[in-house]
Amino acid sequence: MASRIRLEDRECPLSTTVQHVGEWWTLLILHDAFDGYTRFDQFQENLGISSSMLTARLKTLVTDGLLERRPYQSNPVRHEYVLTDLGHSLRPVIVTLAAWGNSRLAARERSMILVDADTGEEVEPVVVDARTGRRLDDSRAYVFTAGPSASDAMRSRYTRQRPAAPREERTTATA
Repeated sequence: MASRIRLEDRECPLSTTVQHVGEWWTLLILHDAFDGYTRFDQFQENLGISSSMLTARLKTLVTDGLLERRPYQSNPVRHEYVLTDLGHSLRPVIVTLAAWGNSRLAARERSMILVDADTGEEVEPVVVDARTGRRLDDSRAYVFTAGPSASDAMRSRYTRQRPAAPREERTTATA
């Protein structure tokens, strides 16, 4: 069967990221890991996931370098799954996904919110440019383009005429 994946998709950082973390259980396991869960039985009990599915997902997360498998007991040998630096670096992505989900709900319908650990005040995560502090949600002000190692197919994708995107109106000031 011929591959339906285009060459530029194989090198696209979004496509390769989704390959690693775009599966339902994977995101939920990572979310639990950010909340401090490390042990198989903790993940299984909290998520209600089958042991075979959890085993497969944890193995993939370890193989992908997002979790590290460490023994915590020797008789019998038991392992815990600890976030690596690479795994920790996904936290802003998970936080942003959760915030996006909450933004579609009335405040009383939110089952989980992000708060400042010191004050307990709810926070609103946004993605900003580290250099300027400007929000990155305006698809006219910030666009993707081919990077230095892009293939000809990827370069072609970004030299074609782009469809016009509606400019998003912002009523709040940004830092």
